Amino acid sequence: MQTDPKPGTLYVVGTPIGNLEDMTFRAVRILQTVDLIAAEDTRHTGKLLQHFQIKTPQVSYHEHNRNSRIPEILEQLGNAKAIALVSDAGMPGISDPGYELVKACIEANIPVVPIPGASAAITALSAAGLPTERFVFEGFLPAKTQQRQEHLEALQTESRTLIFYESPHRLRETLQDLALVWGSDRQIVLGRELTKLFEEFWRGTIAEAIAHYSQREPQGEYTLVVAGNPPTQLLLTPEELKAELQQLISQGISRSQASRQLAKMTSLPRRQLYQLALSLVLSPELPD
Repeated sequence: MQTDPKPGTLYVVGTPIGNLEDMTFRAVRILQTVDLIAAEDTRHTGKLLQHFQIKTPQVSYHEHNRNSRIPEILEQLGNAKAIALVSDAGMPGISDPGYELVKACIEANIPVVPIPGASAAITALSAAGLPTERFVFEGFLPAKTQQRQEHLEALQTESRTLIFYESPHRLRETLQDLALVWGSDRQIVLGRELTKLFEEFWRGTIAEAIAHYSQREPQGEYTLVVAGNPPTQLLLTPEELKAELQQLISQGISRSQASRQLAKMTSLPRRQLYQLALSLVLSPELPD
């Protein structure tokens, strides 16, 4: 179903992360028919617009002018202009200042419509071969070594698959810090130049990645997909498991909640633990 852009609406438009064939028909139509395009880099976006013969005027919106530009864009939206927000690549608001404009529009009761497109994080995750059912996106790590290591320490016990962006000139330092804080045997996938001519996926352990890039100069933009920290499995006897359940239930939670919590701690099936919990004789005042 095709509809013309609605006046006074901000369209958050996804653009290709490399291969121009990933541009959607809907994205082209919206960019052709809005009144204005707010672009992170007008020169970069200008090449995209020229390729698709889009003649819509642009205005720059980036990290360094957002404070002054947001009121201007809100004013134009308030005057019934339809405006598209684009970043240099991928979905606006992901590791760029698009979030602030979207938030300001919502606060001003201005409609925001997403036009989905490519995302380097999801693209890399889909082909990484690491667990995809639960993951966390961390964007770019801090540039300074101490802050980067502290941030990684805070993520040390994260069991979900982790996704980072990294520049080529800082890749080696980041790999060294990953090994230092998380250990060198975790699985990691490095996606380079995604969707472009020299797209490459490298897979192995963090130690192997360090060795690989000590012999090879990092080139292009990288997306790192790292295996999460597997939960530690507690080896407890049935009686010890019952004692743990009794302790949890004594804190005022139900048998079901206690079983769920202990399942996370031990990696044992929740149903198995719930059957043990049912065998416990509880005080009348405790939840069942």
